[in-house]
Amino acid sequence: MKTISIIGEIGSGKTYVANNFGYVVFNADKEINKIYKNNRKCFKLLKKKFPYNISKFPISKKELARLILIKKKNILLIGKIVHPFVRKNLNIFLKKHKKINKVLDIPLLLENKIKIKGNILIFVKSKKYNIQKFLKKRINFNKKLYDIMRENQLKSNYKEKKADFVIKNDFRKMTILKQIFKIKKKVKLND
Repeated sequence: MKTISIIGEIGSGKTYVANNFGYVVFNADKEINKIYKNNRKCFKLLKKKFPYNISKFPISKKELARLILIKKKNILLIGKIVHPFVRKNLNIFLKKHKKINKVLDIPLLLENKIKIKGNILIFVKSKKYNIQKFLKKRINFNKKLYDIMRENQLKSNYKEKKADFVIKNDFRKMTILKQIFKIKKKVKLND
């Protein structure tokens, strides 16, 4: 069965697009939140790396955000600790859902060089002002943190070139559904 991976800028609507395919979805952001809440091994590794900044279990996203704002390169150090746990969960997900179509919502798929055989790569393209409008609605949105995260991602035009398909997100459900339908038809996804 097919694996579809959704990539794009922060706030471009990747999760929204992923959820509208009608298939089971692996959402890396949700997995990270589960790891922060439930994985003591990850906590111990973060605590060892940042003994004065990580105070207690479960891991606080606010503490991690502060670490990144204090020193930009901390985002990479945190990623080196957390991403192997996400990758392990991804492998479990892929094995469990090997016989059905699935969608991967992994924002750093290309950055982390995650390769999946037969993967269909879809880039979600949104206008900058739509992204900004959407991001400002997020609870606890921090522009400085957003800028640091963007610096650590590949450029959008590179991701778009790597993609098999582009979905133009105008943040209207019908537009998204039409584009998904066309992609499903082109790659002969059997529902």
